[in-house]
Amino acid sequence: MSDLDRSRAFLKDVKRLVIKVGTAVVTRADGRLALGRLGALCEQIKDLNSLGYEVIMVTSGAVGLGRQRLKHRRFVNSSFSDLQKLQVDFDGKACAAVGQNSLMALYDTLFSQLDVTSAQLLVTDRDFKNNDFRKQLDETVQSLLALRVIPIFNENDAVSTRKAPYEDSSGIFWDNDSLAALLALELKADLLVLLSDVEGLYSGPPSDPRSKLISTYVKEIHQSEITFGDKSRVGRGGMTAKVKAAINAAYAGIPVVITSGYAPANIIKVLQGERVGTLFHQDSHLWAKDKEIGGREMAVAARESSRRLQALSSQDRKTILLEVADALEANEKLINIENEADVAAAQEAGLEKSLISRLSLKPGKIKSLANSIRVLANMEDPIGCILKRIELADGLLLEKTSSPLGVLLIVFESRPDALVQITSLAIRSGNGLLLKGGKEARRSNAILHKVITTAIPDTVGGKLIGLVTSRDEIPDLLKLDDVIDLVIPRGSSKLVSKIKSSTKIPVLGHADGICHVYVDKSANMEMAKCVVLDAKIDYPAACNAMETLLVHQDLVHSGGLNELIADLRTEGVTLFGGQRACKELNIPQAHTFHHEYNSMACTIEIVDDEHAAIDHIHQHGSAHTDCIVAEDHDVAEVFLRQVDSAAVFHNASTRFCDGARFGLGAEVGISTSRIHARGPVGVEGLLTTRWILRGSGQVVNGDQGVIYTHKDMTL
Repeated sequence: MSDLDRSRAFLKDVKRLVIKVGTAVVTRADGRLALGRLGALCEQIKDLNSLGYEVIMVTSGAVGLGRQRLKHRRFVNSSFSDLQKLQVDFDGKACAAVGQNSLMALYDTLFSQLDVTSAQLLVTDRDFKNNDFRKQLDETVQSLLALRVIPIFNENDAVSTRKAPYEDSSGIFWDNDSLAALLALELKADLLVLLSDVEGLYSGPPSDPRSKLISTYVKEIHQSEITFGDKSRVGRGGMTAKVKAAINAAYAGIPVVITSGYAPANIIKVLQGERVGTLFHQDSHLWAKDKEIGGREMAVAARESSRRLQALSSQDRKTILLEVADALEANEKLINIENEADVAAAQEAGLEKSLISRLSLKPGKIKSLANSIRVLANMEDPIGCILKRIELADGLLLEKTSSPLGVLLIVFESRPDALVQITSLAIRSGNGLLLKGGKEARRSNAILHKVITTAIPDTVGGKLIGLVTSRDEIPDLLKLDDVIDLVIPRGSSKLVSKIKSSTKIPVLGHADGICHVYVDKSANMEMAKCVVLDAKIDYPAACNAMETLLVHQDLVHSGGLNELIADLRTEGVTLFGGQRACKELNIPQAHTFHHEYNSMACTIEIVDDEHAAIDHIHQHGSAHTDCIVAEDHDVAEVFLRQVDSAAVFHNASTRFCDGARFGLGAEVGISTSRIHARGPVGVEGLLTTRWILRGSGQVVNGDQGVIYTHKDMTL
């Protein structure tokens, strides 16, 4: 389905819009102002104002801000004994009075920095019962908009006649969501945008992994299906109030979009017609049959597109890759904006540092990825290569040729750069592709997918690369062994194991990256220190980073072990030990040798010799990448021959185990399987073989009329 959904085509005609900013957007989890989000929001509104849009704001947050300021004032003026007493909460109207002044001052400051003027308009429910007021309100707003001033509305809770405004839902409007809907109608807006702390309306609580984001709300379908979670942590009604206001406005003729106020450019994306958030529209029931493409349809479409890709000339396929590389560089700024939003959300959610590290597209990464794609494009065409040619009989020639696997399903966590590598390899190898990235990289994956598929010509079709956006679709996809040919999971051991146990489709990948470096007694210690440090600290979150350092026992007495330990500690590496290393080095004991830290930490153990090191690796390793540092070549050869891992190195960092560094152009992952592909999986790992027989009318006829030669004709 295209990014400009047919149901959102009306957005190109929007001129006047009302934007409602929820309390959860205005404030952080601790109740303080979210200055970064507010600043980004004001920049968006400034851009919209410059583009000629008429923007009207409705903001919440005054009561919460006032309460926070009053609490601070009480704390400053209280004695220690006063603070021990039960603290009575502040009157809501007093909080509103204090907060309205502070909130508007903040908006005025932010907009002033952007050379934009704003105006405050406080209203109450009873105001709208007066026709003269409504007429004057319209005239005032028209005057402000003509002057390019941003009107900012808020309910005047300080003088509201409702006894309990947080509970009383009577009257013309009952909170700022319903106020925003009312204003959209009164002021004849073309669109109402309700900003929340979640992506939109979900089928259940957003925290429930089974919940799905609803792109377009259809009352006849969704009203009975939705289960609402808790109310807003700070506002009055949370999503329930927003949906009620959205339905009222939509069925009165004002389209509404509920979307996240956390993303830095969501309002602009909405106006560009992108499928962001949840759309409410009075004609939505007419689109009920336009369901999103399902897993089977997505896989079938990818296969059809892959066949069209294979039918192109080698030069045409190369051109597609070069255009993808150019598109990535041309959209680098936009990609980085989306990636930064993902990283910020991950940090705010308290996700692990190693995951955030893998999530981040560091400076220069897009250019590096684009260059890798160009290297891949300039490699020999892998499709249709004749691997073997045999003359079966006179005039009967058999060829074994390379061929795409078909449709690949790649499930990966955190790393948006993996999407680029995998996609470029799929295009080069002529395969169709379904991608399922982690939700923490949702924005990054979406923009990368859009940039790449836009660069694919219509003769092939963007459906060559399908992006799966719902977790619930994965179990269904894993059942499609008739239309998906290979699953490649890239992520945690738990993810890989779960996928392997859930499908009949062949699975290619590795569960863990428990990589070892063994430093032999014959090692050049300066070289050993360089190799060990690089293997650990170059990129600790990578699957090819060293997790266990094995050291020959003679290095304990020669001082070599202490040199290695000193360098690791200087670089900030946390050390854990096996039984022997703990006693010798007085370091904490590792809970298990089979542990992937993905961080600045590693396990150290002392071993008798190379044979003990090999036994340790076989017992505790993951058959990923293992290395020996040694000057004794006989010892090194024993290690290289006997360690049963996908990659085994001598005097080189484990970090070299990478498709790009191996000259493969890119990789879809590193496989520890022993069937089909092993180690870094590049283009060759995504190919299978076909037999092509060229004859001149031969028949078997009981093998009576054929004289077999079986002559090898391979070039």
